[in-house]
Amino acid sequence: MFEKLIKKLKNEKYVTLETTPKHSATFQPIIDNIKELNLHKKVDGFSVTDSPLAKLKYSSLFAALKLQQNFKKPALATMTMRDRNKIGLQSSLLGANEFDIRAILALTGDSASMSDQPNAKGVFEGNSTLLLEIIKCFNAGIDFAGRTLDFQPKQIYPFAVSNAYAKNPKTLQKKLREKLERGVVGVITQPVYSLENAKNLLEIFQKAKIEAKNSDATLIIGFFPIIRLKTAQFLTAHVPGITVPNLWSEKLYEAKKISDKEEEKIGFELSKKTFDELLEFHPKVHLMTANNFTLANKLLT
Repeated sequence: MFEKLIKKLKNEKYVTLETTPKHSATFQPIIDNIKELNLHKKVDGFSVTDSPLAKLKYSSLFAALKLQQNFKKPALATMTMRDRNKIGLQSSLLGANEFDIRAILALTGDSASMSDQPNAKGVFEGNSTLLLEIIKCFNAGIDFAGRTLDFQPKQIYPFAVSNAYAKNPKTLQKKLREKLERGVVGVITQPVYSLENAKNLLEIFQKAKIEAKNSDATLIIGFFPIIRLKTAQFLTAHVPGITVPNLWSEKLYEAKKISDKEEEKIGFELSKKTFDELLEFHPKVHLMTANNFTLANKLLT
């Protein structure tokens, strides 16, 4: 399953879809929604978020397991450094490995101060590069303390994330190099909204690959459709590392003056055009829609 995914990532068109578990004891409604829309037939795999914004959600590892069991396609399980120390991270990885959860998206994680749980405290024994180091050890058959594991894990495929934009390209290149040096097979960017942005990212990524001597890694362009003016304004004002072209805000503003329906229509047209252009330019795309699978289905049609 994973070997096929990595082959597609390197050599063919590759599209994955993000899922976000709910504040719930079941992941089944998301499975059902994907089935109803036949979305699993339009993507090569899935990803699962790990309690974003430190809000309590269903486990990313169990959600990845359910996706794989239902659709026979690989799922990238996000693991953050926020909620586990080295012991917990390694224990989770070992347990997940036996159930074939072997594509891991390493994140530092949002601050626990944002949590909906009273007095929640973050662990943060390191940033995402520590988790990548742990995975590197597991792939060598040892734990992070250097002790040989009684039974060697099946190969784990580490993924990382990256900003889509930086005022100083050298800073972005350095951060990419640090992740590439730890053996990631793929780097998923924050949402990209123009071909120019995608081309700049790919150029920076290629330079980082040369510096890190990691010729096997692939850049995966992230995309989040914008169909509302407020979304464009929020991303521009509050999310570092993302740049939304002024043209988007201008067109959405003019459309909103006409009606909400016109705003949504123009937003979808902009999103669909950009998504298709990105996929044609660099056919390695990760689609994020905040569980709006109907919108995802329209984009993938």
